[in-house]
Amino acid sequence: MSNEAALREFLLAFADDEHLIGQQHTEWIGVAPFLEEDLAFSSIGQDELGHAVLLYELVCEIDGVEPTDAAIDALAYGRSAEEYRSSAFTEFGTTDWAEALVRHWIYDMVEDLRWQLVAESSHAGLASVAVRAQREEAYHRRHAEALIGSLVTTPGRVELERALDTVLALLPSLLAPVAGIEEMVAAGVTAAPLSSKSSDIASQINAAFDGEYEVQVGSGARQERSSAFGPLMARMREVLDLDPDAVW
Repeated sequence: MSNEAALREFLLAFADDEHLIGQQHTEWIGVAPFLEEDLAFSSIGQDELGHAVLLYELVCEIDGVEPTDAAIDALAYGRSAEEYRSSAFTEFGTTDWAEALVRHWIYDMVEDLRWQLVAESSHAGLASVAVRAQREEAYHRRHAEALIGSLVTTPGRVELERALDTVLALLPSLLAPVAGIEEMVAAGVTAAPLSSKSSDIASQINAAFDGEYEVQVGSGARQERSSAFGPLMARMREVLDLDPDAVW
């Protein structure tokens, strides 16, 4: 695989995850269990969607396409399912608040590590995006860690542990290496594969829950969509499909 093709795979996997998790967060606006979480999930979701846009712009550069709103929308909404590189972790839809909270906590834990790995990237555009994203991730991490930390000492811990089992079963897909990752490490685009951080992630989870949870790494999951992808994309495209030719 050429370095350019590998870079496109790498950026798409990151952008698609950011896009889908942002969309998932927005579905809690107005239905979160209390007002503070309505506002927090709204803000965090907007940040994640903003990160996705910045990463999609880098993909447009590779494709030789001007990164207009229409071009970004085409990448975000216009590809076939096989062309996405999102993880089952971000595709999974839930109406369970404990699951949504635990996923937010673990996703931002992983995302923070993901941005750290590209903070000194040889790709100047990606390194620049990382600077902005890391500032916003600091807020996301504080929010998730504070809420998990306060709830884990209450009777609500039972629900959190149940949710953690569900979310951990999906985590291997988020850590699964993308095609061409070896080339990206060799080129200095990323310092290491995200999978190399599995022990760090496990340590943070076990510290919060005083447990002995294990974190597994998936293989090849980026090439396949989960059963949750279709329904999620249908929800995401609901307004766009009313008039595909309109400029939104």
